[in-house]
Amino acid sequence: MDLSSAKQALACEHLVKNKGKLEPGLHSIPEEIDREIARLKLEAMNIDLDTLTDEQVKYMNSWTSGT
Repeated sequence: MDLSSAKQALACEHLVKNKGKLEPGLHSIPEEIDREIARLKLEAMNIDLDTLTDEQVKYMNSWTSGT
């Protein structure tokens, strides 16, 4: 429940901040809002995420799919 409430509150804030800039219609919540909600929830649960090293990112990006 806390995650959906946070999403609704931050979505409303986004709408207010972008008043007059958005076209009428259905809009997805921006990814940065979803990520911020997830970060805050994990922080509240005392869960840390590892950050990839540059070497790990290079290795991960070296793989290709289907070739």
